[in-house]
Order: sequence, then structure tokens, then C-alpha cells
Amino acid sequence: MNIYAYWESVFTQDANSMRQFFRPDAVIRWHNTNELFTLSEFLRANCEYPGRWNGKVERIEGTGDLIVTAVRVHSPDGASFHAVSFIRIQGEKIASIDEYWGDDGPAPDWRLGLGRPIA
Repeated sequence: MNIYAYWESVFTQDANSMRQFFRPDAVIRWHNTNELFTLSEFLRANCEYPGRWNGKVERIEGTGDLIVTAVRVHSPDGASFHAVSFIRIQGEKIASIDEYWGDDGPAPDWRLGLGRPIA
């Protein structure tokens, strides 16, 4: 499976392209918001999400039938997120995804001065 091609289809919100990467019975879980999606629900949630999006795969790790990705997703209006996805593969197709999304932003006031910028 080409994980970069999968993420490109996510970034461009291309449901037809995204669908080809999944088993029909795939399940997707967004743990931050306690949501469980079927494939068709996930495609709709992703592709109807407001705005235009760009992104970059920052890291890929894998073992056996599991691929773990860290990506940055951002919009032209300045919204920015990072997501970590645990992607389970069966027969060269995605069987399940467990995703964790977080908003990018500054450290809270109470933590200022404890660390330093990554880049």
C-alpha cells in the first residue's frame, strides 16, 4: 500500500481516490471526539469537512500489518493540526484506523519557559 498516495487523497478530500485504499468493512475511530465511522461515514466526514486543506506526512513507522503515521494538516486560513494514525492493513487494504488529532498552537502560559521550540 502506498501510504503517501493515501494521505494525498485525504489532504485533497478526494473520496473516490480514498475509497480504493480501504476494505469495504473498514472501521475508523477518532478517539479525541469519541467517534466510530464506517467507511462511507468516514469518507463523508473527511470530504465534507469545511475548507481546503494541505498536508505533509512527517513520519511513518510500521511493523507487521500496522502502519503508524504522523501528519500535519493545515489550511490556507491558518488552521493547523497534527494527527497520529494507527492504520491496520489486511490484504493490502486498510481494515481499521485509530486516529488522534490535536490543534497546533502555542504552549499554555503555565508552561512558558520550561521548554524551547522544536524548530
